[in-house]
Amino acid sequence: MSDKKTVTSRRGMLKGAAVAAGAMSVPMIATAQTTSLRFQSTWPSKDIFHEYAQDFAKKVNDMAGGKLKIEVLPSGSVVPAFQLLEAVAKGTLDGGHGVVAYHYGKNSALALWGSGPAYGMDPNMVLAWHNYGGGKALLEEIYASLNLDVTSFLYGPMPTQPLGWFKKPVAKVADMKGLKFRTVGLAVDVFTEMGTAVNPLPGGEIVPALDRGLIDAAEFNNASSDRLLGFPDVVKNCMLQSFHQSGEQFEILFNKTKLNALPAELKSIVDYAVQAASADMSWKAIQRNSQDYIELKKQGVKFYKTPDAILRAQLEAWDKTIAKKATDNAIFKKVLDSQKAFAQRAGQWQNDYLVDFKMAYNHYFAKGAKKS
Repeated sequence: MSDKKTVTSRRGMLKGAAVAAGAMSVPMIATAQTTSLRFQSTWPSKDIFHEYAQDFAKKVNDMAGGKLKIEVLPSGSVVPAFQLLEAVAKGTLDGGHGVVAYHYGKNSALALWGSGPAYGMDPNMVLAWHNYGGGKALLEEIYASLNLDVTSFLYGPMPTQPLGWFKKPVAKVADMKGLKFRTVGLAVDVFTEMGTAVNPLPGGEIVPALDRGLIDAAEFNNASSDRLLGFPDVVKNCMLQSFHQSGEQFEILFNKTKLNALPAELKSIVDYAVQAASADMSWKAIQRNSQDYIELKKQGVKFYKTPDAILRAQLEAWDKTIAKKATDNAIFKKVLDSQKAFAQRAGQWQNDYLVDFKMAYNHYFAKGAKKS
């Protein structure tokens, strides 16, 4: 071989070696595996509540960067609304979105996260009690006693719910007697105590039942949901303000085994997504509920304030209801005692510190207010 060919050959060998060495020095890029979780809400796809469930899932999906993906199906896609808890516990679903009061049949104490006046606490205060006053541990205790493999996250303080939609407005306590009325949770016992004939229908069945005359009145939740579900199409009277569900919030459920199998990073994302979704939901509720309240009026709905006599009757019926339940159910009393202790302290603070916002509103917007 000539010297020229030898040099060329050596150069080729060196170049090949350099390319090979370069290839070996490039780090291997690991492809992140996506964990997919299938959720179901307890709401129809058109309801704003289902939108809230999707909002939560989007926050998780966006923050997880492809490592975790939650898909949310509407009510009835896999199981009926009231069977969500069992489906998540068994792993038929990986998670779900609903309210704790829907599990009332498992243990009556579960309805205390939402039903009733909560010793004067508003929805956000109930969440404060849950997260910092002992409620979370009590809820975990109840689920454990039922052998349910679930992890629960409560979030999203709901605005006070109306007394409901009535074919004829009610003016006195006697008007409630004999009414065929839809509600859920401990409100079933409260309205039964007041003499109504209660039917705890799922959300999607209420308006058809009203339309067919199977019930005379019903409550669901808020201006946006009630409008989308079609209440103003079949009933034109809505009674505002009530103590039956004045402190409710939403529940995000996970199958506990599947949640625990996630890496710590993804579990943290879930936790913080719940908190972010809670704030976002409360802001969106103010925006959408106030808009839909106006739209309902445009549709000819007449709104009435629930008479104080009926509100006081609710409180009296509530007291009788919880006295019976606390006697029969030790954990029920435990939850009540915990709520009462927190409410007495936090309620005193809030009532003393908060200014009367209605005074300021009336100063600017009430009839005869000064025009600026």
